[in-house]
Amino acid sequence: MGRPLQMVIGLVAGLFLAGCAEDWGVDQHGRKVTAEQLEGQWLVINYWAEWCKPCRTEIPELNRLDEELRGKGVQVLGVNFDALQGETLAAAAKTFDIRFTLLAQDPAPRLELPRNDVLPVTYLVDNKGRLRERLVGEQTAAGLHERLAYWQGKE
Repeated sequence: MGRPLQMVIGLVAGLFLAGCAEDWGVDQHGRKVTAEQLEGQWLVINYWAEWCKPCRTEIPELNRLDEELRGKGVQVLGVNFDALQGETLAAAAKTFDIRFTLLAQDPAPRLELPRNDVLPVTYLVDNKGRLRERLVGEQTAAGLHERLAYWQGKE
């Protein structure tokens, strides 16, 4: 087999395997969250619950952060601590006016995030899928901007 043919086969195989990256499940609207949507993005992953007062007060801050960083290589994601699914998750998102993406499937195993029993908690994951920081307690958009800038400056 000639070298050019080996290169073409390798390229096709690589593209095929890249297309096989596992998707992230569905969001609060039942839409698929694809691997391509999140690949190469910094992730701000916030765990919240309806019964958690600080979680509810930080939602507008996370909405603001999502709006400010949309299309800039950062994705804000929420995960319900009580594992709400389907219509229940959609109703909670509507009740609390959550406009950023809520994942119905917990990404902790995929990203090897440490177990957490305190809420709210926010994880900053870099564009290569490495956990950079775990922030416990209520966050602000300004504070998250600052932490992201710190970590992005370390690249």
